[in-house]
Amino acid sequence: MSRRTLRLPDRAVDSLRRHLDAQNAWRSAIAGAWQEHDLVFCTREGLPLDPANVRRSFRAVVSRAGLDDQVWTPREPRHSFVSLMADAGVPLEDISRLVGHRSTTVTEAVYRKQLRPVLTQGTEAMDRLFRAPDRSPDRLDEPSKTDP
Repeated sequence: MSRRTLRLPDRAVDSLRRHLDAQNAWRSAIAGAWQEHDLVFCTREGLPLDPANVRRSFRAVVSRAGLDDQVWTPREPRHSFVSLMADAGVPLEDISRLVGHRSTTVTEAVYRKQLRPVLTQGTEAMDRLFRAPDRSPDRLDEPSKTDP
């Protein structure tokens, strides 16, 4: 397990504060039955979550979202995070540090799933290579004078 300090987006902080409020309400409601383990995510009694229950709950959420619960696992949001950060232009070295990798190798080979930029770059290169001489780059949708 690694330990690092991360600044969370405001949206995540707000969500965690609401979660803490709910957790405090659970504590108050069951008073003496609460078992303190200093956990952010726990059962309504304060106990550690069972991994099988987490996976089952995750599959239920995925199914309600209309996604394939056999493909989407609790690790998929991590892959999505890496890809979204890469798409947003965050340097790979920074992404690796955010997800706790020692180098960019695992981040790039395993986690980053970016097809769109590669496909876009190939298309843009083909447009440059095969553009008619009198066709301006801004008007590719209009036929040039040399088009049949």
